[in-house]
Amino acid sequence: MLNRVLIALILSFVHGADRDKSMVQRSQITFVGTKFNIVQNGDTPNRYIWLHGDEQTARMALEHHVALFGGIAFFVQSETREIPFESTMIDPNRVFSRKGAYHALRKFKPGWQPGTLKRALDLIDRERSAFLDILIPSKNGVLISVHNNFRGYNVYREKDKSQRISIKSDQNPRDFIICTNNDDFENLSLGPYNVVLQNILPEKDDGSLSWEAIRRNVRYLNIETRLGYLTQQKKMLSFVESTLN
Repeated sequence: MLNRVLIALILSFVHGADRDKSMVQRSQITFVGTKFNIVQNGDTPNRYIWLHGDEQTARMALEHHVALFGGIAFFVQSETREIPFESTMIDPNRVFSRKGAYHALRKFKPGWQPGTLKRALDLIDRERSAFLDILIPSKNGVLISVHNNFRGYNVYREKDKSQRISIKSDQNPRDFIICTNNDDFENLSLGPYNVVLQNILPEKDDGSLSWEAIRRNVRYLNIETRLGYLTQQKKMLSFVESTLN
């Protein structure tokens, strides 16, 4: 079933681009038990994803950005951070490796019947591969994830994981950009925003999309702002667009 959905999505993108490159195409895909709406505007190579349903500022910023600049954007259809999967809840940004998915599945359900955890992990493995086949951009594209924070999370929490940092004294530390490409860091660090480079895999794999992007040698960015700061996130997305494209 998933393969048929993938083929339909790919054909709709191709034929839609042939008919009218400015035409907005809409479709859906299911990943780890939850639907993602896919919006394509034009034929730019960039991909975007909104993964946490409780981070509504990021959703609004991304909707605005794709309408203005184009790209293909994936929107999780959820209002909560965790989504239901099998008989538990799971963070959709912790399933992009088998090890990460293992810990994510055990977070809210430590005890699994013999064989059931493996079957759940095998299912995620299959769906992850198909999902990433569509999500991952071409070599000249960038994968951008949008997130919000509201629990004090800030750029300083990322310093130990980072290879290079550019922290601005006049910027709120809760608004920052994570990137995985050194050239992108060089360009972005010249701008007004906090930026960190993370291009080496950590010892502890938490299953996040950023680490999978490094494994695949994909240019990846996470644009993180405080929840509610819509104008700031729009500006940061626009800055990335004008700097890297």
